[in-house]
Amino acid sequence: MTLFDQNVYFVLRQIPKGKVISYGAVAAMAGYPGYARHVGKLLSNLPKDSTLPWFRVLNSQGQISLKGADLERQKALLLKEDIEVSDTGRVSMKNYLWRPE
Repeated sequence: MTLFDQNVYFVLRQIPKGKVISYGAVAAMAGYPGYARHVGKLLSNLPKDSTLPWFRVLNSQGQISLKGADLERQKALLLKEDIEVSDTGRVSMKNYLWRPE
């Protein structure tokens, strides 16, 4: 596991239930500004049974970036935390964005 991986996982563990954050914000908080795509790639390789809250990470427009069954899985996990998700997979960043203090 790389330092990048460790830092991203640390940030993921901090995201509170019922909140979301963007890939870019995770990258910046992990100490790697501009590495949003790398965060996405790392999360896409997590095992299906991962306990990390990967599903709380969205693109900068508040949209789920996944397609098909993966989109539905992420949407279901967000809904389970009372996060409203549109039919197209969009979340209101205004209402649910995590802003660490």
